[in-house]
Amino acid sequence: MALPRQTTLDPRARAPRASRALVVSALAIGVAIALAVAALWSASTPVHGATRDTVSILSGEPTSYDPAAQGDLGTASITAQIYEGLTALDPGLVVRPALAQSWDVTDGGRRVVFHLRPGLTFSDGTPLGAADVVRSWLRLIDPTRPSPLASLLVDVDGAPAYLAGRSRDPASVGLTANGGDVDVRLSHPEAEFVTVVSGPSFGIVPPGGAPDGRIGSAGYVVTDTSSTDITLRANDRYWAGKPAIGTIRLVTSLAGRSPVDVFTEGSLDYSGIGDFDASWIAYDPDLGPQLREVPSLSVEYLGFDVRKKPFDDVRVRRAFALAVDWPRLVQLESSGTDTPATSMVPPGIPGRSDRDFGIRADVGQARQLLADAGFPGGRGFADVTYMSGGTGIDEGIVRQLHDNLGITIHYETMDFTSYFARLAQDPPAIWSLGWTADYPGPNDFLGVLLGTGASNNYGHWSSPEFDKAIADAGAAEDPAVAEAAYDRAAAAVQRDVPVVPMSYGTGWALSRKGLLGATQNGLGFLRLAGLAWAP
Repeated sequence: MALPRQTTLDPRARAPRASRALVVSALAIGVAIALAVAALWSASTPVHGATRDTVSILSGEPTSYDPAAQGDLGTASITAQIYEGLTALDPGLVVRPALAQSWDVTDGGRRVVFHLRPGLTFSDGTPLGAADVVRSWLRLIDPTRPSPLASLLVDVDGAPAYLAGRSRDPASVGLTANGGDVDVRLSHPEAEFVTVVSGPSFGIVPPGGAPDGRIGSAGYVVTDTSSTDITLRANDRYWAGKPAIGTIRLVTSLAGRSPVDVFTEGSLDYSGIGDFDASWIAYDPDLGPQLREVPSLSVEYLGFDVRKKPFDDVRVRRAFALAVDWPRLVQLESSGTDTPATSMVPPGIPGRSDRDFGIRADVGQARQLLADAGFPGGRGFADVTYMSGGTGIDEGIVRQLHDNLGITIHYETMDFTSYFARLAQDPPAIWSLGWTADYPGPNDFLGVLLGTGASNNYGHWSSPEFDKAIADAGAAEDPAVAEAAYDRAAAAVQRDVPVVPMSYGTGWALSRKGLLGATQNGLGFLRLAGLAWAP
């Protein structure tokens, strides 16, 4: 899912890089999950004798409280605390039961039956059953208002036709409520499906109108909002037990003040910070022990609108990719904290190949390709715009394209909400985005972002070879076969250059002494139900 504006629930966001935020999971910085099983997290067991019942966390302002409507990590980091899914990921990224106590996979991987826990309710006491799951998931592919992450559900039988409006009957979709079971029929074997539905988009919402966060199925519900904060209260009816922290205060505005200053004075208990602050805090005797490195299963990448000239020509796309020294720009901008990307799939994703699918500069070849495409020395090249949320290497990209290809690129930035809408409706010729895992699988960075017709394929690239490789990987029962298929998909991306993977990053946060459970597994945010104060 797309990364949001800088938040503490997404502490990887960096002040100078407003767009470490533009990551679509992306499911979506987030990627990213209301991790449900309290027993799986050491800090989720209530700490008896704790003297505090409130935690204050720096957060972004959500664009919605509806998990089906969210597509950015900042929003997902909040909705995931309110709406639980059927499965969850533990700190080691292993799929565990959540609202579903177990599941069966049959028919060669084409059918999954989830068995719900008995006695489930929403936070207001209303029963939560299999029909609520089907209703919640169908909202992702509602043809009148599809989710930004609708592509996560398209492997369900009948889902593509329903999403496209070719079928108006919800019963045509392979989602059925049978007593306490949710029966899912898939169009082809999908080994990752039980992991896919652990993402925050699959949280179960109450019946009625658009969810507002005040009735939920996870550890917390919204009780109050203001221009500066959001108050969450522990759900007494949470299936895993009432969380140890009774009140979470999500601080959405610091009125221009530094998060480090606000943390130091005691008004924040957890806050994301930038690389510059982390560099000196590491040596501070008071703040240093409270500094945390935050892992990130995310990639920042640049994309082209391949439907329109001049980027409908693969020679032009390859010329642009080869004209820029991507690793050098990343290393200079991040002072070593970011890693040059070697694939769209970041390190740490299970099943990721170690092969290098990155792009290395070759200015001579870039100039030749541009000349072959009819633009020798950049002459006659159309005016094009590069739009970004403001990454740290934007200036370097524009400069190297000018110096190495003789092309002047118009550069624009846009705030996240407007930018996200622009990508979906009318993408610029060149754009950049960050994506954090919705679930820890290679397809979340390949098929979800680049598959033909995928809702997050903003450049509208289409490759039968790529799609076949993704399908083969999804159907594979042998991990080695799946990895080889994903490698074929990555090779197609490297050759056709619909996108250029630029960097992988890590982040930093300040976490108050005595706050237990304030760790992340790379999916982009804390699991608030796992927090507790030490005695």
